[in-house]
Formats: sequence, C-alpha cells, structure tokens
Amino acid sequence: MEYRYFVRDLSLEVYLAVIASLFTALGVWAGAKLIKKTKIQQPGVDFAIDSKKLEETGISTREYEVLELMAQGHSNQEIADKLFVSLSTIKTHTTNLFSKLDVKRRTQAVQRAKELNLIP
Repeated sequence: MEYRYFVRDLSLEVYLAVIASLFTALGVWAGAKLIKKTKIQQPGVDFAIDSKKLEETGISTREYEVLELMAQGHSNQEIADKLFVSLSTIKTHTTNLFSKLDVKRRTQAVQRAKELNLIP
C-alpha cells in the first residue's frame, strides 16, 4: 500500500474510528489488569462465624439477625418489616446489641462485630 493512500484517500472519520478503537482496547486491557489486582470480598464467601466469640458476647439468634440486617444498611423500620416484629422490639434488640458489644452507635456495632468475626 502506498503512503498517499493512507494520508489523502481515507476520510477523517476512519482515522477517528481507528483512534477510538485503540483507546477502547487500551481501556479493556487496563480494566482487566485492575480487576486482577483488586480482590472483591463477597458476602458469605470464605467467611466463618466465630461461634466462640458469639457465645462470649451473649448475642441471641434474633439479635444476630438484627445485627446482620443492620450491617447491610437497613433502617430499624426496614428490619422490623423483614423480621415481622414491631419497631420497638427492634429498638430493644439494638439496645441489647450495643450493650453486649460495648458500643454507642450502629456503625460502631457493625465495626465491632466485624472485628470479632461475627459478620463478614
């Protein structure tokens, strides 16, 4: 092929399409490299509850269910709806959890539970 063919005969759209394709390929390649380096932890995968610490804290089965839903970001009302109990019952469970985990806020409770390997 001749140099003149590439320079004069091809339109600007063809050159832009080639450049766009190169950038797309570069983006796919870079994305694949980043995905290999980033390990995403999925809930429930390679996680085992530390049952000894669960017993030590004295958290009941229902309180643990509330803690799991709390960790997923649900509000008290949403937790009450999911567990088919009243809002005041959830507030009681939350207060008990705070006491057993020795925390004052929901975020602290979730963080403490993660530190104790109670939730992923």
